[in-house]
Amino acid sequence: MTGGARGTILPAVMQHYDTIIVGTGPAGLGAAFGLVEAGETRSILLVDRNSYSSGGLRNDCKMNFTWPIGFPEATWNEATALRYLERVEDFLKPAILEKRNVGVYAKRAERLGTRLLEIRQAHLGTDGGLDLIKKLMARLRGLGAEFSLGERAETVTLGAGQSAKDRGVLTTDRRELSFGDLVVAPGRGGFAFLQEVMTSLGIPYVDNVVDIGIRVETREEHYPIVKDYYDPKFHFPAKTRTFCTNSRAAHVVQEKYEGEDGRAWYSVNGHAWSAERPANGLANFAMLRTVTLTEPLASGQAYARMLGAQASLLGGGAPIVQRVGDFRLGKRSKASGLNGDLYDFEPTLVSATPGDLALACPGKILEAIWKAMKTLDTIVPGILHPGTLMYYPEIKLYANRPLFVDGNFRAAPHLYLVGDGAGTSRGITAAWASGLRAADGILAAKS
Repeated sequence: MTGGARGTILPAVMQHYDTIIVGTGPAGLGAAFGLVEAGETRSILLVDRNSYSSGGLRNDCKMNFTWPIGFPEATWNEATALRYLERVEDFLKPAILEKRNVGVYAKRAERLGTRLLEIRQAHLGTDGGLDLIKKLMARLRGLGAEFSLGERAETVTLGAGQSAKDRGVLTTDRRELSFGDLVVAPGRGGFAFLQEVMTSLGIPYVDNVVDIGIRVETREEHYPIVKDYYDPKFHFPAKTRTFCTNSRAAHVVQEKYEGEDGRAWYSVNGHAWSAERPANGLANFAMLRTVTLTEPLASGQAYARMLGAQASLLGGGAPIVQRVGDFRLGKRSKASGLNGDLYDFEPTLVSATPGDLALACPGKILEAIWKAMKTLDTIVPGILHPGTLMYYPEIKLYANRPLFVDGNFRAAPHLYLVGDGAGTSRGITAAWASGLRAADGILAAKS
């Protein structure tokens, strides 16, 4: 009980921040640095449901600095993207990786109707990314920003008042916070939360695109291009592509997602340690097929959730893994056949269940992926070695497409939606750039 008449409980004073940022991945951090480095005095709070800073900087920390990689053309043009990429590169000061023999692979790809994109890349590794996060958070704290980790954002209410303290309220699992501006940058993991916010506020959006595929794992000697080009990105016909290649000290992980009903489903992903860690001689990459749902217009997230649940059912609560040799023979993989003779390395995702991808992955998607795999084996001979592993599912939820009301990703008065979950980016550098773009919008509104 606070002061006042006996028996009367007065409401606690609601804490206020000039700007609240939901999400501490690259989009959220980019927005925060865009604000604090402008020299304005403002109170800033970054909230994350995890007990640690989350987002792409933790996941192998690969960064691309070439247009249009990571920049959805529905929300970016080349001139704008290049301008923000320059700011991101100037801030992060990446060590760009050397590439060799790209022309040889590119010519092979072109003869087969495939493109190999040549991209300026940097790679810190999972451990290097964690070290970078610590430095960035310490720097933000030193500039006056606050963090609240392990606090889950739940609802957003927008106010009708003109004063800075009457513009909106963020309700979390701990408290209510008023804000002058709100930046929502929850990443792909917060895809469902972002949809709930947009629905509750009447913000129009489309969610009808999703990337569905597999994570391939093999020995580096069977995918030697990684010695010349760390993250080679091949684009095949039928909207199929390679994505997020890891090598040297690489491993596969599973990621947990929650649907609207709170039930968990899993997707696989790939990581790699920096050069400071011992090598294991393995490489992994995603092979993804982009699916656009049209008539009747359906939710890509709901479709992904259904596929994830189906795979989890067949995998006994875990992703499925199958050897290429077994897949070609039309038989499921079994734990007893994962090692020995041609099957000469253990899966790095030990929790994956040996099984049959064809029972879980839709036929049209699996057919496109397998065709791309065969093409890739012609460009880089060896990838279809019998011992190569295929994990399923790998799902990327990029495709919330809110209807923005200006060029700074503002979706409603004093509300900005950025990052991969909001469809304004696909990767670290573009996410950071989208955060900067929102910060520029907030600063412009103050001037």
